[in-house]
Formats: sequence, C-alpha cells, structure tokens
Amino acid sequence: MDNDNTYIRFDWAMKHMLRDKSNFDILEGFISVLLGEDVHIVEILESESNQDSDSDKFNRVDIKAKNSKGHLIIVEVQLTRQLHYLQRILYGTCKAITEHISMGDKYDQVKKVYSISILYCDYGQGDDYVYHGETRFKGIHTGRDLLVNVKEDGVIVQHLPREVFPEYYLVRVNAYDKLPESPLDEWMTYLKTGKVKDDTRTPGLQEVKKKLQYLSMTQKERRAYDAHMDTIMVQNDVLDTAREEGRAEGIAEGRAVERLDVARKLVAMGLPDETVIAATGISSQEIAALRSGRDARQ
Repeated sequence: MDNDNTYIRFDWAMKHMLRDKSNFDILEGFISVLLGEDVHIVEILESESNQDSDSDKFNRVDIKAKNSKGHLIIVEVQLTRQLHYLQRILYGTCKAITEHISMGDKYDQVKKVYSISILYCDYGQGDDYVYHGETRFKGIHTGRDLLVNVKEDGVIVQHLPREVFPEYYLVRVNAYDKLPESPLDEWMTYLKTGKVKDDTRTPGLQEVKKKLQYLSMTQKERRAYDAHMDTIMVQNDVLDTAREEGRAEGIAEGRAVERLDVARKLVAMGLPDETVIAATGISSQEIAALRSGRDARQ
C-alpha cells in the first residue's frame, strides 16, 4: 500500500467516520457531485449499518441522511454481488418513505428519496460506470412528460412525477477505467484506488485529504482497517479464482448457503418474514424451516 498518497477507503469511512457531524462535508461533497446540485446534510438518520463485523449486514454498509430540503438520501456500499439487488434497493426506498411519515399525516409529507449504491462488485452489464434511474410518466403517443398539479404553501404548482418519486444511482466502481476528466471521475478514482489528486478542487475530496489520511490513524485503527482490506482482497481472490475455474454451480450453492446463514441471523433477531424474504430472497418455506429449528437446506 502506497501510504504517501493513500486515504482510507470510503466504505470504512462511512461505517466509522462519516456519521460524525464534523465529517458531513465529505459525504456532502460526494452527493453534490453525483446529483449535480449543492447538498447540505442536516442529520444522519438511523440505518441498518450498525455492526462492526464484515459479514454482518450482507457485506454492505450504508448511511441514511436528511438534507436541507427534507429529502432522504440513502448511500450504500455493496461489496459482493447479491441476488435480487434491484428489488432490495426498491424495498429500502419504500421502507425509508414509510418510516418518515406518521399515521394520519397528509400525503404531502411523503419525502423524496435518493438511493445511491456504490458497487464494488460486478453487477449488471453496461458500457458506463454510473447509471441513473427515475420514474417518468410519458405519453405513449406523444412521448411528452405528464405534469401534475400539486398544492404547495397554498399555491397550485406543477411538478414532474420524477420530482416526487425516488431516484436511483448505481455507481459501478469496478467498471471505471479511465483517467479523471471531471469531478465525478476524481471521486471514482478515489473510490477505486484510494488516491486523490494533490491539487484537487473537487467538493468532498479536499476534505478527504485532510481527514481520511491512512497515516493519521492510531495503531489500533490501522490494524482493524488493514484486516478489513485483507478480508476484501481474500474475498475477491476467491471469487476470481472460482470464475476462472468455471465453478459457477459451486458459487451458486455457496451463495445459497450464505443467504440461509444471513436469514438465520435475521430470524434470530425477531424480524418478520417479509423483511427476511426481501433481504435474502429465500422462500417462506425455508423461513418456516428456520423458525422450527430444521435445516432449511434438507
């Protein structure tokens, strides 16, 4: 590892550092560059990423924040490929919406949600490294967008549905393989390599240089961070070896076992069946077997 210009990886920082208000500017910078607008985080909200083990929470880490406009922003790092991933992020946005509206509230209290997935795994096929998805209501004959009347502060205004519905960003880190030409490219370089240009002016990355230096860690923090990176390297090596040897069937079986192990933990935590199904993709019959203490793989 080149420590002269190497900074703490983003997923580690999200779990251990970026929840601190003094470090909001790093996350604000990344989100602002990605969304193309200034984003100011008001608070970090309760999220699922609250455990220290690399195997917990399905090899992912996430932050849920609220910005100055009242929008909810979910930023998630996914380290391994997961079956039914699109369904899971859809579930995550729906859950965020329902969690932040109280029974009896009017529908104008529904919050706009941005879901941002930073993928350190080969997910999907495409010729770009960042994909954006949004909901549009488009005329099947004219091709033009529908404008919807909405009441705001006593005044009727028009909105496009995509201004209300959730938006999704898939950031495919492994697919980025170019020299940086834009602020977003500079962020991609950091996400993939841990490197930041000495003369960067990109929002958030200036703060990364000041606050996420590997050499500024305590010895204990470095040991934990190095162990985290070793785990990722071993995991990636195992997956690469399996691909090279063409052991697709073995990988599928291993993933099935891993999903059952995760489901077993969720059941033990007392989560309802629908949550376990959404998170792992296993069947209701397998969950019933887990709850009864039988081996769901039999």
